[in-house]
Amino acid sequence: MRYELYYWPTIQGRGEFIRLALEEAGAEYLDVARLPERDGMGMPALLRMLESDETIRPPFAPPFLKAGDLILGQTAGILLFLGPRLGLAPEDEAGRLWVHQLQLTMADLVTEAHDTHHPVASGLYYKDQKPEALRRAADFTGTRIPKFLGYFESVLARNPRGDDYIAGDALSYADLSLFQIIAGLRYAFPRTMKNLMPGHPRLDALHERVAKRPRIAAYLASERRLPFNKDGIFRHYKELDA
Repeated sequence: MRYELYYWPTIQGRGEFIRLALEEAGAEYLDVARLPERDGMGMPALLRMLESDETIRPPFAPPFLKAGDLILGQTAGILLFLGPRLGLAPEDEAGRLWVHQLQLTMADLVTEAHDTHHPVASGLYYKDQKPEALRRAADFTGTRIPKFLGYFESVLARNPRGDDYIAGDALSYADLSLFQIIAGLRYAFPRTMKNLMPGHPRLDALHERVAKRPRIAAYLASERRLPFNKDGIFRHYKELDA
C-alpha cells in the first residue's frame, strides 16, 4: 500500500514520528504537502482534505494519514495502526497496547516541550509570552525532563528481554519515537541534556543504535529529513535553557 502523509511542509513536528516509522520500514509514502502543487499536491492538497465536507470521519488537524479509504488522525493513533503493518509493533495484543501506552506518554512530553515556548496561547508569538515561557521552561528543564527521562530509562532497564529496545526483543515504533524525543530535546535544551544524559546510559545507547540503522541513517542524511528550527515543536531559545 502507498500511504499519504499530510503534515506541514516546513517542520518536523508531530509528523516526524510517523515519517520515521515509514522510513524505517521502507514503506512507499507521499509526504503530500512537500510535493509540487503542479502535481496536485502541496499545501492546497492538505487544506482540501481538512476542509472537505465529504469526509465522514474528518481529522481535527495534521498529521493525518490516508491509507486506502481510511483517513486517520492523531500521531499515536496513526502509529497504532501502522505498527503491525510495518513490522514495528509486537505481535501480541498486550505488547501492542504497551507500545501504544509508551507513545501516548511521549505525546505528553511533546506537548510539554511545546508549551515551554507557547505556555499561554499557540496564537501568540513567543515574544508576547516570554515571561511565562521562562517560568514554564524552568520547571520543564528542572523537573519534567528528568522525570520523563528517568521513566523511560527505567522501562528500558526492566525489559525482561534486554535493554536494547523499549519493548520486547525487537525494534518498535516507540524506539524510533524515543530517538526523535532525545534528538529534539538535545536541540532545544542542549545544556540541560548535556547534564542529564550521562545519568541515562540506556537512552543514550538507544538513540545511537537507532541513528545507525541503515534506513534511518540514510533518511537522516537525505533532504527528506527537515532540520529542527524555530517554527517546530522543539525550539532552541538560549534563555529557556538557562
